[in-house]
Amino acid sequence: MKSIHPTAIVAPEAVIGEGVEIGPFCTVGPDVRLGNGTRLISHVVVDGHTTVGADCEIHPFARIGGKTQDLKYTGGTTYVEIGDRTVLRECVTVHSGTRDGEISRVGSGCLLMAYCHVAHGCIIGNNVIVSNGTQFAGEVTVEDCAVVSGLVGVHQFCRIGTMCMVGGVIKIAQDVPPYMLVDGPDPKVRGVNVVGLTRRGVSEETREVIKRAYRLLFRSQINVGEALGRIESELPDLPEIRHLVGFYRSSSRGVVR
Repeated sequence: MKSIHPTAIVAPEAVIGEGVEIGPFCTVGPDVRLGNGTRLISHVVVDGHTTVGADCEIHPFARIGGKTQDLKYTGGTTYVEIGDRTVLRECVTVHSGTRDGEISRVGSGCLLMAYCHVAHGCIIGNNVIVSNGTQFAGEVTVEDCAVVSGLVGVHQFCRIGTMCMVGGVIKIAQDVPPYMLVDGPDPKVRGVNVVGLTRRGVSEETREVIKRAYRLLFRSQINVGEALGRIESELPDLPEIRHLVGFYRSSSRGVVR
């Protein structure tokens, strides 16, 4: 059964799932779909062509589905998609795409803490944790299970790799490699994210292989191309190693060293 507070404004065309709670002073637009069990606590605006999955929790003063801030926007239909079981805390903003048909997406099982911003065309994977005040510029990709600390500014078109951890109060202007720790005022790779990998169930054997890849990439005296070649030829053919190498080979902005 739905629960809609009498002060909320919900367009009659909106699709509201079973068990949805829409709290005081919320606004829900006509092209919005809210999945079963989702809660809009109060003073939340969900508009645009926006789909929110099941069992999400959206906190006061969040704005989901707003028009892109990109000045290149010239019209068209753009979208926002939020996965299941995602929590968006106070004052989070997720903006719609710029190009006709473009989607901004936040996956399932994510936590975006207060004042985070997700700009047009960003793709945030599943089980991603982002701390307070972090800002993703347009077209940023964050892979599954990444952790991004607070007050981080991520340049447009950058990628943040799976199961990495990004330290706080830094600017990211290049891709962050999977499985690594990146920190410092001049961001650098500080080591392997052993704690994160362990928590995500990566075996000790696989962690050791990732450490060997780390040493080749960051502690040897060879260049990146040679390191990647040696990783492919010398290390076990694990999915994590294939992903790490593919991440480097597909980078357009370069990878944080």
